Amino acid sequence: MSSASNDQGRAFEYACIITLEINIKNYRPVFIDTDSTEAAKRAWNTQSKSQQDTLLKAADAFVDTLFKAEPLILEQDQSNDVLVLSILKDSDAEKGDVRDIIILRDSINWKIGLSMKHNHFAVKHSRLSRTIDFGNKWYGLPCSSSYWNAVIPIFERLGRSKNIAWRDMKNKAQDIYIPLLQAFSEEFSRAYKTNGTVLKNMFSYLLGIHDFYKVVAIGSKSLTEFQTFNLHGELNKNGKHRKATLVVPLAKLPDEIVCLRFKPNSSNTIELYCNNGWALSFRIHNASTMVEPSLKFDIQFMGIPSNILTINCIWR
Repeated sequence: MSSASNDQGRAFEYACIITLEINIKNYRPVFIDTDSTEAAKRAWNTQSKSQQDTLLKAADAFVDTLFKAEPLILEQDQSNDVLVLSILKDSDAEKGDVRDIIILRDSINWKIGLSMKHNHFAVKHSRLSRTIDFGNKWYGLPCSSSYWNAVIPIFERLGRSKNIAWRDMKNKAQDIYIPLLQAFSEEFSRAYKTNGTVLKNMFSYLLGIHDFYKVVAIGSKSLTEFQTFNLHGELNKNGKHRKATLVVPLAKLPDEIVCLRFKPNSSNTIELYCNNGWALSFRIHNASTMVEPSLKFDIQFMGIPSNILTINCIWR
């Protein structure tokens, strides 16, 4: 992700913090954890006034939907406790938490999170290299010697080509992308057949260890997409005095692989089809202009269960 895209993503997080505070403070006290939001605020200040207005529109579009699903945000009671807004550190993602914004009320031990995206839908941007053990990192089972024997020569070749631009590298599909994806697919299939928890663990790696709402600002369509990932029952809790008017179903994770294959007519993408309505694409690509001894995945959903709600919130 470019520096400009990263700044826009962080600025969108800050726009959401601002918008949530404005909309909540008339109902209950709100506290913004300024230490956690400092980097997002700096990114916000780099945006033009026009871009800030656009980000605020994107944030304002979804808050009413969030409040319908989460009545504990606005519920008024005798405790009059403070609601805290904060932004998680990037290091939390390494620990398995994909949420960006946290909304919590300490007095009732309640917390929910939002995963924020700005003009992209990627689930993860994970890398492969000669030193990254994706099996151990993704699902807790170290990669086999067969995998390393297949991929190390590929990455060694890339290491010897560091002064070459990717566009000038010949036969990269046949020599790099296809054999690397074949090794990846074979290793994942081998692990899945060996250990039944591999698929569940991989989805925990991709989707995190906590439930969340995914919020995607789509500038080209002037809408914000709001998705409910209620996989463990952590979302949509009713209050004593306020009930949810948007019911968020519980979604079931997959436990069976239906098909793992190359995307038809593609040399850089494989597709994973699972039961319970889940499907993912794994597109491998270079993340820089010059050749380097690693490649990055762009992992995206092709299919999600029908009980993960997707609500398009039009900008006002």
